[in-house]
Amino acid sequence: MHICILSVGTRGDVQPYIALGKGLQAAGHQVQLATLSMFEPLVRGYGLDFALIEESPLSFIDRVIAPGGNFVQRLLETRRVITSMMERLLDDAWHAVQHADLIITSNLLIYPGYSLSEHLGVPSIGTFLAPYLRTRAFPNPAFFSGRRELCGRGNLLTYDLFNQATWQLYRSSMNRQRRRFGLSPLPRWGMARQMLREHSPFLCAYSPLVVPRPTDWGDSIHVTGYWLLDAPVTWQPPEALQTFLDAGPPPVYIGLGSMKTHDPAATTELMVQALAQSGQRGILLTGSLGISQAEMSDEVFTLAEAPHDWLFPRMAAVVHHGGAGTTAAGLRAGVPTIITPIYGDQFFWGQRVAALGVGPPPITQKHLTTERLAAALRLATSDQAMQERARAVGHTLQEEDGVAQAVRIIETMHATRPTGSLLGGS
Repeated sequence: MHICILSVGTRGDVQPYIALGKGLQAAGHQVQLATLSMFEPLVRGYGLDFALIEESPLSFIDRVIAPGGNFVQRLLETRRVITSMMERLLDDAWHAVQHADLIITSNLLIYPGYSLSEHLGVPSIGTFLAPYLRTRAFPNPAFFSGRRELCGRGNLLTYDLFNQATWQLYRSSMNRQRRRFGLSPLPRWGMARQMLREHSPFLCAYSPLVVPRPTDWGDSIHVTGYWLLDAPVTWQPPEALQTFLDAGPPPVYIGLGSMKTHDPAATTELMVQALAQSGQRGILLTGSLGISQAEMSDEVFTLAEAPHDWLFPRMAAVVHHGGAGTTAAGLRAGVPTIITPIYGDQFFWGQRVAALGVGPPPITQKHLTTERLAAALRLATSDQAMQERARAVGHTLQEEDGVAQAVRIIETMHATRPTGSLLGGS
């Protein structure tokens, strides 16, 4: 089977699909991953075919999320940015799937995948790295702040609002493409409920230990476990990093991934002071902070990058923004996690970490101070019960194989797909 995976976003958004692609390839399938040019070396380095998606939604983060502004300002700017980039995203996706027997789409491209599936007459499967499918169990992670509990109907409403707002950003571009395909326009009220009614298959790439599967989800929604990409066995740490690790007790990792702050210098100073106040050595990821080793003391090491599966188990705790992939890596490492969310589902993952008892309550970037971070670091590195729970969760996640489970589900769906069915459902 020739499988085309469509995924765009940050490295944390794309890397799980490399893991999935490797699993499908090992099962005997030909796999192509269509994504941004910056990830071509990574994709090809793991032996997968690559197809280019030129328009980067990272510009969305830079132009909409990072500058701030009120909700209305962000909504208007979001509409403008997404409308301008969606045409090229759709065209690139169309070219990538020409020879596919199955289309697998990440959350940003699920709606385009639906249309491409319908036009080409091949099945598609939507996937999520967070639980974005409608449920009474908890609110939509994009709305989640953790400040209050909602009733079942209130939770459902958060999905309806989010899906409707998202659909309106896609609708005009999607329907222009559908007219070129000779397909009828999709409805004004959106696609999310229609896809659930049609039993469109969805895979959720996180552990049911971390987010239990809601009882009101249908049989076409599967929670597989995380899709984690381990470093190549040939990877070796830089000599300076190994020397730093050997020179003292396990340090604390602090990194914000692809997230940008308004004042990188002030953020760096805050983190360094929090480490000093808590008496911890630290490793700072330099990607979003713009710092160098020359600016640091002997107790702090700056690092451009290192595989999480190698680095995190060697830490006393990990501090990060709460992206789904980084959260998964920290939990699997079996060390306490401190999340400092900035936007989107990061708040949700911060609350899940706290609910599992494997880290302190999240500290939003808006409320992040030296004193708050230092207090969280002291708790995470001294609370033996929290450390034991983190090790227990890590052990369970190490035993899970989300990729293998996803491959089994995908192959079963394809083998049992009714004749004429586009999406694998009834």
